[in-house]
Amino acid sequence: MASYDVMVEVALRPGIADPQGATIERALPALGFTGISGVRSGKAFRFSVEAASQAGAREAAEDLCRRFLTNPVIESSVVTVAPGAAAGSGAAAGSGAAAGSGAAAGGR
Repeated sequence: MASYDVMVEVALRPGIADPQGATIERALPALGFTGISGVRSGKAFRFSVEAASQAGAREAAEDLCRRFLTNPVIESSVVTVAPGAAAGSGAAAGSGAAAGSGAAAGGR
């Protein structure tokens, strides 16, 4: 078994109201930030998974998303998996290929 670094990015699906993102966007001009639009809030989870392969780690993380980390009715997720630092790669969780269900990955 190897250790894999996982990052899960969770965001509201397109069309779902995002009052937190809207509030942030309205406040930006008063703080001197102009030209910024389309602000959406979200959350990120980072953790390690022990699995026989990177595909196995991805499957476990995606199952965790479906069953616990997201509300699939209103949220989408993007799962990124990379070999753990202990495996000798030194890779960060954000350096693996994205897959899953976020807007960047085509929806879940």
